[in-house]
Amino acid sequence: MEKVEVGRKYRHFKGIEIEVLGIAKHSETLENLVIYTHLGTGDMWARPEEMFLSDEDVTKKAGNTTGQKYRFELIDE
Repeated sequence: MEKVEVGRKYRHFKGIEIEVLGIAKHSETLENLVIYTHLGTGDMWARPEEMFLSDEDVTKKAGNTTGQKYRFELIDE
């Protein structure tokens, strides 16, 4: 994944579907933070964009209920 798409839905490798609400700047480091919500709960979360886009292979991580390779994968609509 090359960039985060605001307004799009992604699936976390633990099966949670999320929607990206926007990109914010950290007030001190100025790093980009992805702001997203867990669909169905309304909980809001922030994660560094670099971590969100990470190409780390998570296929063998505990809790990977989807079998997907990356932490977040875009859901085709």
